[in-house]
Amino acid sequence: MRALAHDLPPAAVNAKLIALIASGAVFLGVFLSGFVIDEPAPYDLYMTGLIAVWALFGLRISRAAMPLLTLLVVMNIGGLIAMTQMSDLMETPLYLSVSLFLAFTSVFFAAVTEARPDVYRLIFIAYVASAVLTSLAGIAGYFNLVPGGEIFTKYGRAAGVFQDPNVFGPFLALPGIYLLYLLLTGPVSRMPLLAVPLLIVVGGIFLSFSRGAWGLFAVAAVLLTGILFLQSRSGLFRLRVVVMTILAIALLVVGILVLLQIPGVSDMLSNRAQLAQDYDSARLGRFDRYAIGFQLALEKPLGIGPLVFGKIYGEDTHDIWLKMLMDYGWLGFVCYLVLTLWTVAAGFRLLLRDRPWQPYVLCAYVVYIGHIGLGTFIDTDHWRHLYMLFGLIWGGIALEYRYQRQFQTRAVGHTDPAGPSRHCDDPALPSVVRP
Repeated sequence: MRALAHDLPPAAVNAKLIALIASGAVFLGVFLSGFVIDEPAPYDLYMTGLIAVWALFGLRISRAAMPLLTLLVVMNIGGLIAMTQMSDLMETPLYLSVSLFLAFTSVFFAAVTEARPDVYRLIFIAYVASAVLTSLAGIAGYFNLVPGGEIFTKYGRAAGVFQDPNVFGPFLALPGIYLLYLLLTGPVSRMPLLAVPLLIVVGGIFLSFSRGAWGLFAVAAVLLTGILFLQSRSGLFRLRVVVMTILAIALLVVGILVLLQIPGVSDMLSNRAQLAQDYDSARLGRFDRYAIGFQLALEKPLGIGPLVFGKIYGEDTHDIWLKMLMDYGWLGFVCYLVLTLWTVAAGFRLLLRDRPWQPYVLCAYVVYIGHIGLGTFIDTDHWRHLYMLFGLIWGGIALEYRYQRQFQTRAVGHTDPAGPSRHCDDPALPSVVRP
């Protein structure tokens, strides 16, 4: 081994070392996303530095990922314009700074996964590790298993290392879906190893008592199994998906039934399972605020400014579309709508294509679809993991664009005049290790 190391040129050794450091830096960033108990969170500070350093050393945003950057930046320009309508700026400059930072994290993850598709696996492993730890914190806090565990609960619900159970639950959806994917498609011998973290993550989702998180995970799981069923032409694999789905559902049902035997859990479940809560249908409740807000948007096309709606009506919009209209104006609303439709359409084209990175994009995509529905009832504007989902999907979109260009180049029998990409040239494209 030592002789082989000496045979390698110094440039190759340095390149491997840099790649290892870069991978570790991305892993840590994703891992920190599960710990947002206060703001600015460690994730915010760390990612700000990481993006700055990466930009100095050659972070490249390709043509295919440029729409993501453009739409998010213009959306934030809408926020700046809306800020001009405010007589008191309050904390608005900080709020918009965070919005712009999250936009850059989205572009960062898209650029990194496009440049190095092997980072997809690393990101998902880091996400699962973070989700398991924050889920354990939430479970331990809910059942008072550790001294001071109440800091991991809010309103009698598990919140993990998050400020809000309604963010904690949806954060766990992607790692839960990824573990479910591995359970459905991996060897049977790995089932016990996957079942334990899956039960922990799903336990965290359940004990968050977030109706949105429950629906999000259910919708994403149904979409995942349906796409896997359609994706394969093998009858044996389809049978396996059906059987494994039944076993996974049985496992989850048993776990939930066990939790329901614990005093207090069933009462909280019956309360949270109601379709409409008092704060939804009461006077000036969530539904009334929707009507007021959309009427106000017709009168104030530039918006009223970030955070102003909550100051006026006592509660924030609790709807991402109304949030865009109020905080970012019609300019921000249109940008976010275009970004949503573009992501859905371009991501859908990747689902049934056999690419090394397709499993990761598939998991991110079905969870993102759930987040679109969830945003109708919850304000998802500053959810860090949502911006990560954008980046993961747009990384796949950019990779597919590059793959198609290189395929067409080979088909016509000449090379790209710009030369091969130094970030993800043709031999590297199929090199990703599947989950």
